[in-house]
Amino acid sequence: MSTTLPTSTAGTTATVSVGTGPVTFTDLVAVARDGAGVALDEGARAAIERARTVVDELAAAPTPAYGISTGFGALATRHIPTEMRAQLQRSLVRSHAAGSGPEVEREVVRGLMLLRLSTLATGHTGVRPGTAQLLADLLTHGITPVVREYGSLGCSGDLAPLSHCALALMGEGEVRDADGTLMPAAEALANAGLIPVELVAKEGLALINGTDGMLGMLVLAIEDLRSLLRTADVAAAMSVEAQLGTDRVFAPELQAIRPHPGQALSAANLTAMMKDSGVVASHRGPDCNRVQDAYSLRCSPQVHGAARDTVEHAALVAGRELDSAVDNPVVLADEHRVESNGNFHGAPVAYVLDFLAIVAADVASISERRTDRFLDKARNHGLPPFLADDPGVDSGHMIAQYTQAAIVSELKRLANPASVDSIPSSAMQEDHVSMGWSAARKLRRSVDGLTRVVAIEVLTAARALDLRAPLEPSPATGAVVRLLRDAGIQGPGPDRHLSPEIETAVELVRSGAVLHAVQSVIGDLA
Repeated sequence: MSTTLPTSTAGTTATVSVGTGPVTFTDLVAVARDGAGVALDEGARAAIERARTVVDELAAAPTPAYGISTGFGALATRHIPTEMRAQLQRSLVRSHAAGSGPEVEREVVRGLMLLRLSTLATGHTGVRPGTAQLLADLLTHGITPVVREYGSLGCSGDLAPLSHCALALMGEGEVRDADGTLMPAAEALANAGLIPVELVAKEGLALINGTDGMLGMLVLAIEDLRSLLRTADVAAAMSVEAQLGTDRVFAPELQAIRPHPGQALSAANLTAMMKDSGVVASHRGPDCNRVQDAYSLRCSPQVHGAARDTVEHAALVAGRELDSAVDNPVVLADEHRVESNGNFHGAPVAYVLDFLAIVAADVASISERRTDRFLDKARNHGLPPFLADDPGVDSGHMIAQYTQAAIVSELKRLANPASVDSIPSSAMQEDHVSMGWSAARKLRRSVDGLTRVVAIEVLTAARALDLRAPLEPSPATGAVVRLLRDAGIQGPGPDRHLSPEIETAVELVRSGAVLHAVQSVIGDLA
């Protein structure tokens, strides 16, 4: 499994306004994925100016103030004279831009830049308005700093990733322009008519001390999972139908006696999608000798529903974090003071990132089990072994399930939490860290893996529904079968190169096309 660098953001005309209030999920997706530009509103500019006044006064005072006239971390006891403070900020950013490894995806970098700007706009960090504006300008012009995979411990925020972004504001380091071309930051800024910033007291620290990277990835994962879990319901409905399962277990009165909201929504989706199915009607009479379906069919709403509820809990945490100003020290402009704090610790975000990796692994696991039942002639109720055209000569979808199994196995490893690990840093000053960045990075792989597993289930279930002919699938699931066929995925027949068909199905799931096919027939799923 891998994630790819997103496409160019050039040519986007939308603009997101950043004020003193929180950025929304919709705003973040628009900027991170769709390339929307960014503008600071007047309220944000005023708040930034008020905070900067406090910082300037403290910088001029003889009493040391952490982050303004002192060193950082374990070096916080050193008082820095006025003439060395600009060098202090430059040195901080340069030394902390110490990431290593592959480039992080453009959407992740744009997301963390927007969230850092949102914190600057609260008026609790002490940067100058021009510094905040330059960050907004980079987003608007599609200039994306190169951020590396490794470097953040998720405490004192995502220091290394944010430092690479701050470095670009200084006209240093590497960036990609709106067309994705790699170039020196100074060249990209000059091409856009932008002037690098000369950082002054407090600004370097304010630009790098936040949970923005892990939070941005959390929001993007939540958006993906909300769609993906509804698509998992589509896959489950197709599987229950094609395996001659019953829809009676999804009745609302049965869900009401165990009132988990996600479970009820998932069951309602399954019922709606299986309505008017000729396949289901064919075995609904008194001659049916099936007593109970297997857990992977019967308990789909319980698993998918628990996953939904977990995603919404994560969304609650993400909403609180979006409404936060994460920095240290923080400026309390109304009280005319600056205070150290621990709000940069990533634990709240790290925990739910890990929780969502568990969700992805388990939903993928039950999807793989539903798929496997199609391939075993002892359990697939009259379908050919492996759904093969000529079993023995043809292998059908045998190895597609192997691919699912390989992914599910990896997802189980990725479900091991990162947030329970901690390696002390900064000479034991930072002696407990969240590893939230690592939790976010593995969750992105988990979401990608779940997408692939669900796609293979959809692909296999569609083939099985075709093999049930002349029985007709429901209008909703039949729409998915037609979508696959129209996309070039052939129906049952002799073996052919299967990998391209899997990748086509993956893109149809990832893009939301599978979900749209169903909703175009029966309306929006819950």
